[in-house]
Amino acid sequence: MPVESARMQRKSMELIYSTISVLLFIFKNHKKEAVNIKELHVISTGQQTSETLVSIVAEIHRYIDFLHLREPEWTDQDLVQTIENLSASGVPMEKLIVNHRVDVANQTGVHGVQLTYRSMEVAKVKNAFPELKVGCSVHTVSEATQLAEQGADYLVYGHIFETASKPDLEPKGVGSLQHVARQVSIPVIAIGGIRPKNVPNVLGQGASGVAILSGILLAKDPLKAAQEYRYALTKSEVVV
Repeated sequence: MPVESARMQRKSMELIYSTISVLLFIFKNHKKEAVNIKELHVISTGQQTSETLVSIVAEIHRYIDFLHLREPEWTDQDLVQTIENLSASGVPMEKLIVNHRVDVANQTGVHGVQLTYRSMEVAKVKNAFPELKVGCSVHTVSEATQLAEQGADYLVYGHIFETASKPDLEPKGVGSLQHVARQVSIPVIAIGGIRPKNVPNVLGQGASGVAILSGILLAKDPLKAAQEYRYALTKSEVVV
């Protein structure tokens, strides 16, 4: 039966990806010195309701490392409620990152905060909230080196490839990514137009992972999309 065959195939693929996820968890907690783990960051799109976002993330969180809540139109209460709903749905708090709003990140006990050009200075955030991991969005080498020196824990750099969200801006390209990655000693997460097929190229330029928005959250099948990105990252991991 075609329908039954497709269902069995999907179950088999889910089992394979689930096994990969378990192995990655083991490696991350017991083999950090031997495996260079690459991270999958998912960033909210600003185009979905809180309920839709929670529903999707509850399904895909096993395959991602971090979810960035980047919702400038939401109130603080909207963010807090969403974080509580994510936690209630089984999403670990250590996988959550709040964009810009340091106070919300601190009060809710999430993993960290992603700073932008509108945010507090990195050093001030680190001093006031030492328990938070602090990431920064950058677009130039000078920004990257400056924020790394100020104490950022990681950087998100892009956009690397053409993307519909920035049609009038020329992409940075993988060569620029390589230059940034070589200039700083902290992880650089690549963002912008990244598809599973070009993940190896991105990682080959020194990126420590990729950040995805619509490629997962707005996909027809977000679970399958998350699995494909995770598989692409897993294939590219290097034993050192």
